Amino acid sequence: MPDKPTGQLSLRDRQRAQVHADIRLAAYRLFADRGFDNVTTEQIAAAAGVSPSTFFRYTTSKEDLLLEQVRRGGEAIATLLEQRPGDEPPDVALARAIEARTGAFQERDSEQWRAAILTAPTLLEKLTLIAPEDKSRMVKLTAARMRTDPERDSRPALLVHLVLAAADFGFQQWVRTCTSDRRPLQELVSEALRGVTNPTWRPGPGRGRAKGDPR
Repeated sequence: MPDKPTGQLSLRDRQRAQVHADIRLAAYRLFADRGFDNVTTEQIAAAAGVSPSTFFRYTTSKEDLLLEQVRRGGEAIATLLEQRPGDEPPDVALARAIEARTGAFQERDSEQWRAAILTAPTLLEKLTLIAPEDKSRMVKLTAARMRTDPERDSRPALLVHLVLAAADFGFQQWVRTCTSDRRPLQELVSEALRGVTNPTWRPGPGRGRAKGDPR
């Protein structure tokens, strides 16, 4: 699920990005048409107009082509969270960071990716993987907004867990719903996030104390 291009890239970087995109989209089309297990890396390279050796300079495997953007999602969300206004409540900041990440996907290419991933059911269970270091970073950023110590207060980690789970629920709805009236990804994720944003998570009188303190 490729991101919208951002920033100014050099000509060389733009060329590399275009080759990578060509390989990725060729793979999506082949997976959707033939099924993930019935497509070889050589066929993807040929469809993208590159050699097999060039293919492996841009990606490591068929699986990586489908999961690379999702695997980088945690890092992107943490960075977006860090960039949110400092006075934004922790639950709102997390939700907005996830919505910004979701909104970065190009709709046409996202639909091609979705058609491709549905032919690889064994990979569907890997879509929720977020690296431990990315989750830890989100917890620390959230704790700072809650004005508490995440080593002594479980609420920042709990909030991150709940918000990510809600976003994943909306994402999985979008991926797995095959009816013609399927709602847009952004709408489903935002709706799920609204279910876990709550003033309970926001610092204020009686909040921000260490776990175990009387409340």
